[in-house]
Amino acid sequence: MAVNQLRVSATIGFLINPIAGMGGRVGLKGTDGVVSKALALGAQRVSQARAITFLRGLKRLCGDKDLRVSTCPPPMGESEVTSLKLKADVLPLPIVEPTTADDTKLAVQRMMSRGVSPIVFVGGDGTARDVLEASQAKGEALFLGVPSGVKMYSGVFATTPEDAAEVVAAHLRGEAQVMNFEVVDTDEEDVRRDRFSMRICGYLKGPFVPLRLAGVKQIAPDAPGEREDQRAVARSVLESMDPDGVYLLGPGKTAKVLADLLGVEKTLLGVDIYSRGRVIKDVSEARILQEVKDFGNVWIVVSPIGRQGILFGRGNQQISPEIIKQVSRDRVIVIATKGKMQELGDTALRVDTGDSEVDRSLRGHIKAIVGYREWRMVQVS
Repeated sequence: MAVNQLRVSATIGFLINPIAGMGGRVGLKGTDGVVSKALALGAQRVSQARAITFLRGLKRLCGDKDLRVSTCPPPMGESEVTSLKLKADVLPLPIVEPTTADDTKLAVQRMMSRGVSPIVFVGGDGTARDVLEASQAKGEALFLGVPSGVKMYSGVFATTPEDAAEVVAAHLRGEAQVMNFEVVDTDEEDVRRDRFSMRICGYLKGPFVPLRLAGVKQIAPDAPGEREDQRAVARSVLESMDPDGVYLLGPGKTAKVLADLLGVEKTLLGVDIYSRGRVIKDVSEARILQEVKDFGNVWIVVSPIGRQGILFGRGNQQISPEIIKQVSRDRVIVIATKGKMQELGDTALRVDTGDSEVDRSLRGHIKAIVGYREWRMVQVS
């Protein structure tokens, strides 16, 4: 697509939550309030790389002649913007590391007071909640999230950083619709206790391009019919399991039902290792690499997030690109009830691991178990 199709010279707002997503690989299920613990466990920052991917895509689509970026001092955007030689208007903000929610809120308010729109933020649901709170200030703006947290259940997030660039470029060309998107959040302390609840915090208005935004996570109904469907899927997996195999069981109710049939206890929201009647619960990426000596007989059991259809990169970052590379694609077992698949409609399953090579390796058709001895081929894009 040509880079000279912007309607006018444009300024977008851009900010990074530099701690977003750090808790994923180390198994903390979020980073709110546990940054020190995440660092002690060896967590690395991930949001900067996601930001660069977005900005590089935006520059490719729009060029840099007519594009300016209103951003924040390091580590909240300036370094990433200037590294790609984009024109930066840096807000005079008193940022001190480690950054806090107040830094995000102040940045959004300053951008809105200057009439900057759209405002693109890199983070997760906690960041979206902070942006929502700040957006109540005087002024109007459109918002879009670049996914970089442990969980991105809110509808304001693009599916990937590349998709976020496509949405912003379409908006600047006058080709995107405008919609209200739900901002949802979970209590991370509850999640760490293996209890899940999700609440709607409010709505952010933003640009919309079909198939580029992930949508809001759908919670599976706790109804007898759905539970029986989960049991049917789990029975089908159980009958095909290798008694000597090692199984990485991803989060979700259907995987937990499988563990129940195996006679072991599993975390609902964590990743667990199962082998020969023994389970190691709630493991991190490092623990998986420590426990698994030979990946030649390792299987990954994973369920797509309801309605979003994302297999890897949301809530299961413990199964990292480094681990996926060592497990052949035909040993990825996708489990989803017919109800969950129906929610997806014609939408393909998606992957967003943060590693483009791994994402490409997972694309194409893959078998999903949807009932007892029932499966269907679904597209991964």
